Amino acid sequence: MSIVSQKMKAENRFALTVDNFFKKFSVGSILKEANAYKEKGVPCVQIFKVLFSLAFTGKNLFMNYEAENCEIPFARDVIYRFLNSMHINWQRFLYSLSAKVINHHIDPLTADNRADAFVIDDSFYSRTRSKAVELLCWVKDHADGNKNKKGFRMLTLGWTDGNSFIPVAFNLLSSADSKVRINPAKESIDKRTVGFKRRENALSTSPDSALAMLKQALAFGIRAKYVLFDSWFSFPSTIIKACKMNLDVIAMLKDTPKIYYTFNGEKKSLREIFRTVRKRRGKAKYLASVMVELYDKEGNTLPAKIVFVRDRRNKSKWLALISTDTNLPETEIIRIYGKRWDIEVFFKMCKSYLKLAKEFQGRSYDMMVAHSTIVFSRYIMLAVENRNNTDLRTIGALFYYCCDELEDIKFLKALQLLIDALKTALQEKLCLTKETINEFLDYFVMTLPDYIKAKLSVVSCES
Repeated sequence: MSIVSQKMKAENRFALTVDNFFKKFSVGSILKEANAYKEKGVPCVQIFKVLFSLAFTGKNLFMNYEAENCEIPFARDVIYRFLNSMHINWQRFLYSLSAKVINHHIDPLTADNRADAFVIDDSFYSRTRSKAVELLCWVKDHADGNKNKKGFRMLTLGWTDGNSFIPVAFNLLSSADSKVRINPAKESIDKRTVGFKRRENALSTSPDSALAMLKQALAFGIRAKYVLFDSWFSFPSTIIKACKMNLDVIAMLKDTPKIYYTFNGEKKSLREIFRTVRKRRGKAKYLASVMVELYDKEGNTLPAKIVFVRDRRNKSKWLALISTDTNLPETEIIRIYGKRWDIEVFFKMCKSYLKLAKEFQGRSYDMMVAHSTIVFSRYIMLAVENRNNTDLRTIGALFYYCCDELEDIKFLKALQLLIDALKTALQEKLCLTKETINEFLDYFVMTLPDYIKAKLSVVSCES
């Protein structure tokens, strides 16, 4: 078989994969429900599919239009009008798509006793070379030594069962502080449109935005047993509000003298509690665990368990996890929290392979939200293909009862991830080494089908 025929076969197979994904999960109908439809002209689903497949071609939009055999059947103005639309509810689209994938494809493959979880984290959305981007602000990039850079904080909510990670929602956060915000929102935006509401949400705080996304995810029928997040969100008030949604929280705690917990009838900081408790000796899997009570300004209280873990790279330092499910064993708390790692791989995958914040450099806030949603949709398709390629039960009902469920994340692996991820032990932010992230990212890519793996390799080489 010639190289040309092999390439054509791979192209046809990939096109079939995209078509099957759009058909199985009714992407066209979901777009229409999100107000992405036109009375005449090019159908929105056709424009969306072109943009969706763009990252897998190895060419940007300009190169595709400059090619002699350009296969895009409409002008580029059609694409820019689509991306800049302030009427399309991209948040609703992503909630609906992720809910359909989770509830109709992933969840049937997950046992009832499996610890599925929501994961909340943020990542730096880079626009460092921009000047006139709407709502552009100065952001501290915690992955690069807390340097102030121009861009946004991409607050993301995802769902994981330990094997598949599905992005559910995001919010490109700017700042309500005019001293930090470089550019304001457009004044000409109609306040009745979803575009105006998007810009309002961009000025909200991280905890408020995270809780709002959790509430919306539950409203769209997405269910999980736990919520996982790092120390940036582990304030007592945030944890208590999340638990009021019938969700248990497992989070990393911040070692700060400003936050107190009720321990043995006294209000103490995390460090004071650690000094008080008796530590386990030897090669124990955790140092100590204690029961505490959280409280907020409104007088609400909540019992919780704190687990102290030693940083094996530096024996003088320790980490602390909190769980509102007080019946969970300490080792299980550590194991479940290890699933939070999936969102780090997701961020790396989107930025390195799927062209997040790189494919389009538009100035409008609507375009950035639209393109980010398309990138998240690409990842959802890859997550589905990854699961199909590794879980034999997706082949059919015959294998459903014959095959064991995919192995969940092990305690020792979760503990190792926890220690590696926080090896700097600054407790201010989860700092990850490029080597560790790349190792997990390579593993993720290797489990994908060969024809998608080949396309991602091409894109990675050309980026």
